[in-house]
Amino acid sequence: MDPNLIDPYERIGASVAGLSERIWEVSRALHANPELSYHEYQAAELLCGELERAGFHVQRQVASLETSFVGRVGNGDGPTVALVVEYDALPGLGHACGHNLIAGAGLGAALALRDLAAGTGGTLLVVGAPAEEDGGGKIAEVEAGVFDGVDAALMFHPGVHNWSWAPLTAMVEMRISFHGRAAHPTGNPDDGIDALDALIRLFNSLTALGKNLPSGSHVQGIVTEGGAATNIIPDHTQGRFGLRALTTAGLTDLVAQVTDHAEQVARATGTTVTVAQEGATYAHFRSNPVLAEVFTRHLDRLGIPATEPEPGVFLGSSDIGNVSTRVPTIHPFLRILPPDHGDHTPQFALAAGDERGRSAMLAAAEALACTAYDVLSDPALGRRGWSAFQAQESSGG
Repeated sequence: MDPNLIDPYERIGASVAGLSERIWEVSRALHANPELSYHEYQAAELLCGELERAGFHVQRQVASLETSFVGRVGNGDGPTVALVVEYDALPGLGHACGHNLIAGAGLGAALALRDLAAGTGGTLLVVGAPAEEDGGGKIAEVEAGVFDGVDAALMFHPGVHNWSWAPLTAMVEMRISFHGRAAHPTGNPDDGIDALDALIRLFNSLTALGKNLPSGSHVQGIVTEGGAATNIIPDHTQGRFGLRALTTAGLTDLVAQVTDHAEQVARATGTTVTVAQEGATYAHFRSNPVLAEVFTRHLDRLGIPATEPEPGVFLGSSDIGNVSTRVPTIHPFLRILPPDHGDHTPQFALAAGDERGRSAMLAAAEALACTAYDVLSDPALGRRGWSAFQAQESSGG
């Protein structure tokens, strides 16, 4: 039978099935060799090689990031779809966030869709995004124009729920340093200004603040410098704080509150304080309802019903939020562990490397490829996605 006469979704499903062992081998290779943010050299090269062998034109080191890439098929006047892949791991836990499955699903969707995409008159991209866990590679890619002209950015994430979209909050890290004056705690204690006392007071103050923050907001801190010896009043201490808020605007307000608390502590203790942002700001995620509905429908066709997220439950933050501020974007979750578990655990890392992860990865690959095909072959769908995007922007997202 002429393959052009076969239902395109059947063709995609058959292609994913035929590629299943190949993409699982890639995913397993990533799982067995976890690499940290901005150091995913072997992962990036492995994925680039797979794309090039399939006929994609691959540009490495986009946005001046050594482990980023963009693979491309097609260069027509039709819609452009970006399949977004992640492949960095966590210190000490490996792929306990399942990024090996994200990479495998995106790669599988791209390879399964390659021939169909070429016939749509559109453009299919595979965007390799490093450092989601620590640094935000997608933020650099957004700022470098990698997503300019893209009509839909698609990815999935493994998790403990089957959710049609991800409740991801805005996030930033701050480094707060207190400067006092060293002295001997017995010989001349009155000459000292205790910078550690100031840092401890800040932690206590932020604990009180946290009890009154709105849903989706919190502050979590660690001591990075607390002094050198017990017989010296510390003249310098430092803490690192992760701030999250339901919206990016809310995060701006929270940063101002934390800064104000630090300055009040400094005045009360006679220290001076330095407040600095660490890295880029992760924007809150804006799921595109039009594209999310299409993906959910394809997932349901595969026997996996996905629901709306539970109200009041948040799943962290991601630099995909910054992509969602520029183009229509989806980031659904597929379950690899029951809801009473969580990611960033050894158990999640184990599931990401066994049949539980494999099953979710293959289902995601097929649903992503079908969704991408719908956008590529139906420009009106892309326009509806953009209309929903613009409505979100007008309402404040």
